[in-house]
Amino acid sequence: MNKKIFLVFTAVFALLTSVSIAHAQEQLSPIPKISNEWTVDVTPYVWLPTISSTLNYKGQYLNTADVSMSELISNLKSGGMIAGEARYGKWGMMADVVSATLQKTSTVPVTPAPGYNFRVAMKPTIQQTILTGAATYNLLNNQDTTVDGLLGVRWISVTATLNLALDGTNYSLSDSKTVSTVDPIVGFKGRYRIAGSTWYVPFYGDIGSGGGTTNVTWQAMAGIGKTIEKWVDVSLVYRGLYYDMDSSKTNGAGLLQKTTFQGPQLSATFHF
Repeated sequence: MNKKIFLVFTAVFALLTSVSIAHAQEQLSPIPKISNEWTVDVTPYVWLPTISSTLNYKGQYLNTADVSMSELISNLKSGGMIAGEARYGKWGMMADVVSATLQKTSTVPVTPAPGYNFRVAMKPTIQQTILTGAATYNLLNNQDTTVDGLLGVRWISVTATLNLALDGTNYSLSDSKTVSTVDPIVGFKGRYRIAGSTWYVPFYGDIGSGGGTTNVTWQAMAGIGKTIEKWVDVSLVYRGLYYDMDSSKTNGAGLLQKTTFQGPQLSATFHF
């Protein structure tokens, strides 16, 4: 009899435990629910891309400049990256800002004539800001998947400055050029829940053209994420961003003609 009672209690305990675990997993879901109240997400992140850019001078493609991830880190002077979204029901508003200033100081030997040796100090600086803003509308939302369509704009501003100084003299030279463009974009974003767990696949894609000085611009990302608590989740994605500026619309000032940013991004999203 005691053995039977023990088996019954064991079975009941196992049943209650399984129900409790299932209930906990149901409560802690990476898929946001659609509700008629305001919700806000704030996502600080770190994006470490490699940069590949084809340069243009007076209508001629000159060469390709490549910046590795380690070079980006060592030459980063300042920067900030953050995204946010506010939602009410199926409608929402999102914004994403990437701002970085790269600066490198070096000295180059120059020999204009035999017996004359000089050293020129060079300090090139590139300041770039990318702002993406869009209105969103939920197209699909169930226990495993959420997908939003988006319509918005992307603003890109690039300022390149070159400072030269001849060591041992008062001679110096500085030149700076700025290119900016605003382009309409259309795209989608969302999450896919993995096997009913707190793990998920975040994804995003957009494309734009026809505004300012840009022939085409696109952005895409995908990776893996996990909801840790109801108020926070983390993700690691691979992100790519591309734009092609039309030098004929910039009076020859298309500094970065065809530019690709691609690399890993680590994010933490806080839900309010």
